[in-house]
Amino acid sequence: MLLDARQCSGVSVETLCNSAYVCKQVAIELGDPQNTDRPDLMHENTPAEFDEYDQSYNDAMDRALAFSGLKLDFFTRVKVEYFVELLESLAVPVSRIDMIDVGCGIGNSHPLLKRHVGRLTGVDVSRACITQAVANNPENDYKAYDGLNLPYPAASFDVASAVCVFHHVPIQHRLPLAVDIRRILKPKGLFVLFEHNPLNPFTRHVVNNCTFDKNAILLRSNETKLLFEQAGFQNIKSNFILAIPAIGRTLRKVDQLFSRLPLGAQYYTFGRG
Repeated sequence: MLLDARQCSGVSVETLCNSAYVCKQVAIELGDPQNTDRPDLMHENTPAEFDEYDQSYNDAMDRALAFSGLKLDFFTRVKVEYFVELLESLAVPVSRIDMIDVGCGIGNSHPLLKRHVGRLTGVDVSRACITQAVANNPENDYKAYDGLNLPYPAASFDVASAVCVFHHVPIQHRLPLAVDIRRILKPKGLFVLFEHNPLNPFTRHVVNNCTFDKNAILLRSNETKLLFEQAGFQNIKSNFILAIPAIGRTLRKVDQLFSRLPLGAQYYTFGRG
């Protein structure tokens, strides 16, 4: 996929692609002896591959999670609760928050998020998933895109999210995509990225048994923080979540006691544009 010569803080996307970040990512993925179970190369997921799951995504995830006794809906709700806490820290009134969900899939979380933002937009590489998202949430705005170039002007959104998306993004495309997310955020806009924690054995089991994660390359939290830094985000922080089944405010507070330890099944990283 060819990139145009857009500029970000005086540095072109092409230059960023050849930065130390990509070199470090390739070294991590190909040379780290602790990650020999990862594929040697990231096969680029095509829209057609994602299109296979527009009707069966939830069922596929529930099958992968079956051994735990938990379903996808549980994990969706937990992530939304953590995300809403971050939204509440913004100076922008809820009714005025413009949010974009990058890699939104069929929009599973959007009914839970809608009342916490003013406008909710979703983009995905799968046209079939976008069609399903529109059917599920007709009040929101959805578009298909090429996986790199977000179809919106600069400074369009207050908040951007990417929930368990970047492990599907080819290594060489991760930084350009993060840079473009920063481009479409308003000054000091918030970017929140949720990812699986590859150090958690529960997570590894689920990923290894999920049909559409067959080409996934998971990101460790330090890799994600480096990605944010290279993309130009500031005030970057990461927290691990789901060390316990953290549904509800009380259990979430207990879960937060372990947020600095890499025990949780997932983590989120956030920064300001």
